Amino acid sequence: MNRKQKKMLTRIIVATLLMVVLHFVPVTGVIRFLLYLIPYLIIGYNILINAVKGIINGQVFDENFLMAIATGGAMAVAFSGNTDDYTEAVAVMLFYQIGELFQSVAVGKSRKSISALMDIRPDYANIEHDGETESVDPDEVSIGDVIVINPGEKVPIDGVVESGESMLNTVALTGESVPRKVISGDEVISGCINMTGVLRVKTTKEFGESTVSKVLELVENASSRKSRSEAFITKFAKVYTPAVCILALLLALLPPVVLMISGNAPAWGTWIYRALTFLVISCPCALVISIPLSFFAGIGGAGKAGVLIKGSNYLEALSKTKIVAFDKTGTMTKGVFEVNAIHHSDMDEDKLLYYAAHAESASSHPIARSIVKAYSVYGTPEKSRVTDIEEIGGNGITAIVDGIRVAVGNAGLMEREGIEYKDCHKVGTIVHIAIDGKYQGHLLISDVIKPTAAQAIADLHRVGITRTVMLTGDAKSVGESVASELGIDEVRCELLPEGKVSAVEELLLEKGRNDMLAFAGDGINDAPVLARADIGIAMGSLGSDAAIEAADIVIMDDDPLKISKAVKISAKCMRIVYENIYFAIGIKVICLMLGALGLANMWLAVFADVGVMILAVLNAIRALSVKKL
Repeated sequence: MNRKQKKMLTRIIVATLLMVVLHFVPVTGVIRFLLYLIPYLIIGYNILINAVKGIINGQVFDENFLMAIATGGAMAVAFSGNTDDYTEAVAVMLFYQIGELFQSVAVGKSRKSISALMDIRPDYANIEHDGETESVDPDEVSIGDVIVINPGEKVPIDGVVESGESMLNTVALTGESVPRKVISGDEVISGCINMTGVLRVKTTKEFGESTVSKVLELVENASSRKSRSEAFITKFAKVYTPAVCILALLLALLPPVVLMISGNAPAWGTWIYRALTFLVISCPCALVISIPLSFFAGIGGAGKAGVLIKGSNYLEALSKTKIVAFDKTGTMTKGVFEVNAIHHSDMDEDKLLYYAAHAESASSHPIARSIVKAYSVYGTPEKSRVTDIEEIGGNGITAIVDGIRVAVGNAGLMEREGIEYKDCHKVGTIVHIAIDGKYQGHLLISDVIKPTAAQAIADLHRVGITRTVMLTGDAKSVGESVASELGIDEVRCELLPEGKVSAVEELLLEKGRNDMLAFAGDGINDAPVLARADIGIAMGSLGSDAAIEAADIVIMDDDPLKISKAVKISAKCMRIVYENIYFAIGIKVICLMLGALGLANMWLAVFADVGVMILAVLNAIRALSVKKL
């Protein structure tokens, strides 16, 4: 508990003890009234002060006003009726404050989840100058500076490891509990915690543009984007509160007046008591508190799982999603090319890769790098063995390796060299290799499908997604092969960025009136389509800044399985929201009717107000729990 909560708990205990003691004190009249006024003011003085402030500021109809009028009126009715029973009025205020304390603790628990994300903000960066380090504010570090990250310290700014080897704890960003190993040449993102070795990192971004800053900005702004449900509750409370105040006034005045006209005793005390009970019951605390708390808890739970949702409006929209479209490269695949097979070669695999890797060793093309990587299990290409390199645009490369002419490229290069080649029946990028004018086979190179991609599609279908679509710029054969392997319903290939936007617009026209369409992508070319979709989902770990900026939801570890997790989180959150709405309004209506008919006293009023609020808040914080989804 914080200091404010401990102070409230003390007031509750003191007021409760005084009530118990006063129950056995044999005094009556004004003295008894004044004695009971002590615990009443101890427990309720802040409610009374806030009610007065609300009246002064023109914001009369809130829960403070309702509680002040209802409990103060109950005290006055008991005094004027000579009953000397002030316990009920004080108890109503006491239980209301217990409910407020409980709600404060529940909100604190939810905020603690968000605060765990806020703890990723680095306090300093160790910048290296002439072999010495100096601790500076992360804002003072420029692109290209070298920073030193010691074990136990947070990575303050995005960069590339220049030297060192370590394990990084990424749980605050990605929700992944397994540490990630980094070595020289690997990218590191800010917000992670260095666990073992010392790292020297060359920064690639300024602090304001780094991952940790983007994450904190998303979290801090999430509460400003309200869902339709929250907006409805806000409007509902503005109309509901003055309406019940008017009804309570009519309940206090009309029946006695009618009784007087008919010649009967007006029974003012009875009807005023019913009106006060009606006011206590009518407090909309359960709705006003539990609905925003449900969304807050849902966003916090998603954040712990490595899914950043920019606002409760997107959380609500995600629960209505029926169509999910995907980019291929970097979203459903790793965006990393690998040599998957060697076909039609009589030469030893290591020897073939030796010639191909040496010929491609000077190239920065992704295909060339994949060939060099495949050879790395045997060794590192020695560029001194390679001469006369000639890169032939759109075809491949030729070079002299150890005095032997090597040609590595596509079918066009083989035709150019006059070498007969063999086609491949597999889908992927085919790299033919000719050594000393003789065809020696080809390499099958393809993008690697993410290990969880197929399960992600299956899970999406299980959680109610009726249609999955892949939009890719790849050739039809490649796109259809990947879509078939993953179980995606349909695929549209050879699309430029504007083509993806057009495809999404077609899908938007085809979806149901109340349905939503989500698009998941990672590259800068996905930014327009991320912005055009109802919900844009960016792969945040390796995704571009433009894609993250345009998206509404960010998957921090690039795992497509988290998309279905986000859908399940949103569904659970909305289920809790509607449970609270139906429960709170239903109980209120029943108890208001009982109160108006005189069948409910202040104790039932306390349950209808505080009890319902506690149950609704308990239900709301269930949205924090997302591990088993």
